[in-house]
Amino acid sequence: MQKTIVMMSEIEKQLKIVSDMTEKRAKEFLNNEDGDIKYVYDAMQYSFFAGGKRIRPFLVLEFCRMFGGNMKIAQDFAVAIEMVHTYSLIHDDLPCMDNDDYRRGKLTNHKVFGDAVATLAGDALLTYAFEVIAGSGADNAQIAEAVLKLANGAGAQGMIGGQIIDMRAEKEKIGYETLLKLHSKKTGALICLSAELGCIAAGACDENREKALQYARNIGLCFQIIDDILDVTGDFETLGKKTGSDTENSKTTFLSFMSVEDATAYAEKLTNDAISAIDGLNRCENLIGLAKFLLTRKK
Repeated sequence: MQKTIVMMSEIEKQLKIVSDMTEKRAKEFLNNEDGDIKYVYDAMQYSFFAGGKRIRPFLVLEFCRMFGGNMKIAQDFAVAIEMVHTYSLIHDDLPCMDNDDYRRGKLTNHKVFGDAVATLAGDALLTYAFEVIAGSGADNAQIAEAVLKLANGAGAQGMIGGQIIDMRAEKEKIGYETLLKLHSKKTGALICLSAELGCIAAGACDENREKALQYARNIGLCFQIIDDILDVTGDFETLGKKTGSDTENSKTTFLSFMSVEDATAYAEKLTNDAISAIDGLNRCENLIGLAKFLLTRKK
């Protein structure tokens, strides 16, 4: 049988480079041979190295590069944000939350290690992220700002707040404005935080930071809209997780308010707005490529 060759686009190549860099650096933090505690490190590694697009590390590194910052510092910031993202996925999949059996085509963390160890692995990744930032070699002002932004973006004002609204949306209908608020926090907060961490590593000016945030807000919302579309139009083999669960659970999504066609058009507008926010800045090509890639992704 002839093997099908799938050509990677330029942005996929760049994402792969960032993924490899992030994983190489993360292994320096996540390797631990202490037999008494190694099991929780095994669980942390299982989910961290389970694949994924590494969009958040990519944003950190690209915004740092765009604004001429210290890439070594940005690399540690990138690992930190991916630790937080991985923790959120482990906890999202738990029986008390979304109760998912698969993530990225693999058994979820609690299915392999049990609920208790999965919970602790998530907790460990979250707290480790602050340690990584503190030891990044950034100056004290950068560390203080990065820690403050991380705590706010990952906490009750950010991602956790979004998760609380999301849990409510599984039990009752929520309005469109509440849905936007949900995703600006649950998905959008870490994406915006990633852009901010890149700007902090670069010492970017306020004007450029605002452009970075405009870009991040738009691709964050686009990302969620495409997720909602793929839950209806995708399949397990491509996505690596169950599809149709939003409809099955009568969950409020963007498709509760618009058709697939209208949602696609809205995602296209958000992508164009994101590109407009940074178009003309030096070294913006990869970020423009990312915005287009997220719009057309199939998983």
